Amino acid sequence: MREMICIVCPKGCRLSVDQKPDGEIIVMGNGCNRGIPYAQKELTNPTRVITSTVKIHGGIHKRLPVKTSMDIPKGLNFKVMEELAKVEVTSPIKVGTVIIENILGTGANIVATRDM
Repeated sequence: MREMICIVCPKGCRLSVDQKPDGEIIVMGNGCNRGIPYAQKELTNPTRVITSTVKIHGGIHKRLPVKTSMDIPKGLNFKVMEELAKVEVTSPIKVGTVIIENILGTGANIVATRDM
C-alpha cells in the first residue's frame, strides 16, 4: 500500500494506492474522479509541468517566466532545468512564444508565460 496526496485539484486528498499482482491499481480516498487517474499515472509513469524562468535582456525584469506546454516525465525535471539555465532571450517576448521547441525530445515546448 502506498500513500500519496493528490495534486490535481485544491482538495489535496490523501490517497491510498495498492497494486495487485495482476497489475490492477486500486485507489481509495479520492474526493473526485480525477484522483484515480492521477494515482494510476503517478505509480506507472509520473509526470510534471515545469515552471521556471530564463534570462531576458531588455525587459522590465531580468527573468522571464516560462513553463512546459505539457507534462513531461518527472525524471527529466533536473535536465530541463539545466537546459533552461543556458537560455537567454531578448525582449520583446509575447506570452505563448516558444522559447525552446521539443525540450529533450519530450514533445513539450518551453513557452513564455507573460509579455515582456
